[in-house]
Amino acid sequence: MGFKVFGIFISYYGVIIAVALVIGVLICTFMCKYKKFDTSIPCTLLICIFPLAILSARLYYIIFSDKLTIADFFDFSNGGFRGLAIYGGIIGGFLGVLLYCVCKKCSILTITDLLVAALLLGQAIGRWGNFCNQEAYGLATNFHFFPITVFIENSLDYGPHLATFFYESILNLIGAIFLMIVFRKQKKYGTTTACYMIWYGVVRAIIEPLRTDSLLIFPGNDFVLNRISFVISIALVAVGVLLLYLNKKGKLSQNDKNLLK
Repeated sequence: MGFKVFGIFISYYGVIIAVALVIGVLICTFMCKYKKFDTSIPCTLLICIFPLAILSARLYYIIFSDKLTIADFFDFSNGGFRGLAIYGGIIGGFLGVLLYCVCKKCSILTITDLLVAALLLGQAIGRWGNFCNQEAYGLATNFHFFPITVFIENSLDYGPHLATFFYESILNLIGAIFLMIVFRKQKKYGTTTACYMIWYGVVRAIIEPLRTDSLLIFPGNDFVLNRISFVISIALVAVGVLLLYLNKKGKLSQNDKNLLK
């Protein structure tokens, strides 16, 4: 779904992603002011993160899709942003953060703490792009009532389906607010990052079994432990719990001196 401007097709999903990016930069800038960090950090991070996140999100989707090949990597037709995977984007974004932190000689967790609330809010907003593209919906049902269900009009799944994109959007919105509170109150860097991992890992692990379009580790076996996003979600929760433990023991770097004004 989308519209044309001077003959150029612009997808609603693309517009939604752009809005999420702008809001994310504003939130990160506010957080920098709160911590007395250099307020140019969010824009610099955007330059480092966004290209890698998009390319990684596309590559991840293609690797685990049974419908696309590497030859389709640069084919963004039929929806523009259709064919991206959030976990791939997170992996690519993390590589961008790693590059930034190596250059600035600061703690990775200091930067990820700045980003994760905005990231989760962006995920909440981005799920409405899935609504526009009619994707990321759940199992078929006879119940007709939004927001519990959403009506899908494509030929394969015509009819009402669980509105899993909406469930995740609302839970991510709640999580983003929670992370902003944690960020303001945390005494050690890494706490907000760990809370993001646990929150989103649990949310996605709950939502993933309800979806009908999960990417599979091995083609043809659509059971929950073969869904790559479910497996990564469980691993994310485990890493988040480990980070909280290590932080409590004082094992994580707290270097932020190169981020101050």
